[in-house]
Amino acid sequence: MAKVAWGGGALLAPVPPVMVTCGDMENSNIITVAWTGIINTKPPRLTIAVRPTRYSYNIIKERGEFAVNLTPAQLVRTADFCGIYTGAKVDKFKKTGLTKAEAQNISAPIINECPLALECKVIQIIPQETHDLFLAEIVAVDVDTDIIDSNGKLRLDKAGLAAFAHGEYFELGRRLGRFGFSTDKSKSTNKKYKNNKHSERKKD
Repeated sequence: MAKVAWGGGALLAPVPPVMVTCGDMENSNIITVAWTGIINTKPPRLTIAVRPTRYSYNIIKERGEFAVNLTPAQLVRTADFCGIYTGAKVDKFKKTGLTKAEAQNISAPIINECPLALECKVIQIIPQETHDLFLAEIVAVDVDTDIIDSNGKLRLDKAGLAAFAHGEYFELGRRLGRFGFSTDKSKSTNKKYKNNKHSERKKD
């Protein structure tokens, strides 16, 4: 496949357009963040990248906590709105109709309409050029019962989550496999994978 070499650029995609909540139940804000990611398992840690000029930046810095709310496809317009307008002028919860819910271990609210929220406490702020990284520990996870099956397993494939890629929003679609399925020798797994490939050929 032919390639064209471009200069360095922030083109990692897709990424999750999460809605980050900060403040407290009385005075809170929502900022949409696409540059976020897990960086450690035990203890569970993640980072979010925020410009120091953003309204939420000082709230997060001063309070030392925030929540990462995963955005389902039906809330993409809402997430886009929360990424464009500033909380200095707009009450985003009131404007969007999103519902605040109390978190387990932080003062910041979580968004009730989002299927999953990660409650985070800031460990370190790492300055960059355009953004600062908030390194945080995930101290609790709030999960909708709708995406937990009868065996207690988390089914994020049922959450209809959104993705963001180079200025556009997408909805996550068909599951292709699970972690480690490439080495699974069971006939049932191989059959599923072959059936997936066959169905794609028929669609093409």
